[in-house]
Amino acid sequence: MNLEPLQPEPIAPAPSPDTPAPEQAAWLAALQSLTSTVIIAIFVITFLLQAFTIPSVSMEDTLLIGDYLLVDKLSYADSSFAGIIPYRPVQRGEIIVFLYPVNPAQHFVKRVMGIPGDRIRIESKHLFVNGVPLVEGYVRLKGIFPESYPDDFPQRDLIPAQINANWWLQMPRFIQHGELVVPPGAYFVLGDNRDRSLDSRYWGFVPQQNILGRPLVIYWSLRNTEGDLTPAGTLGDKIYHFAYAVTHVSQVVRWDRTMRRVH
Repeated sequence: MNLEPLQPEPIAPAPSPDTPAPEQAAWLAALQSLTSTVIIAIFVITFLLQAFTIPSVSMEDTLLIGDYLLVDKLSYADSSFAGIIPYRPVQRGEIIVFLYPVNPAQHFVKRVMGIPGDRIRIESKHLFVNGVPLVEGYVRLKGIFPESYPDDFPQRDLIPAQINANWWLQMPRFIQHGELVVPPGAYFVLGDNRDRSLDSRYWGFVPQQNILGRPLVIYWSLRNTEGDLTPAGTLGDKIYHFAYAVTHVSQVVRWDRTMRRVH
């Protein structure tokens, strides 16, 4: 009888110290995927789009309290990158989101009514740009009778309570023949809810570098109800408001404003 020699049983090579175990490899893959997602999100928020919430009535009826906006941050980027990105200058009549010049920690949203070189005046609530009265179908006017300062602007006969002191002192430098002249690199903005808007009449011009972008679309809108869905401050408020919105969707969501373009 022929016996074949016994062959030694193959032994699996010992794992390299640098080779991760299957569980560790899966964890590393998940971490890499999450990291990539976060990096993309940071890039989008930093350079392309950002979400904002409307906190006040100053842009009614164009924008309402509880509207959530996606803001295009690319169009108004620094003109020095015009050959790389689709830069274009700010146009009169466009709505912009910007850092409030008096307190840059705050975000404001208003409509541009004066670009560099424009001559601005308001007579009995009627806006004139470069001597021409504008037809403003978007403007909301509640007051019947004009108020001396905001509705006849610029004028120096009365100091309104809301005006910024620095602007009150600087404003005469920009007044020529009863009109306010917008300087280079700056913009004059007004709220559509003209009687209830803290805007350039009260604190001055918006510097070009303060402009963050322009609203593209209202992607979500929540009406103010007994749940008080006005924009929240603390994390606890935000969680409460979110939970209330989820459990009262039919009552609080303005479906007719969802995905509406802003103009």
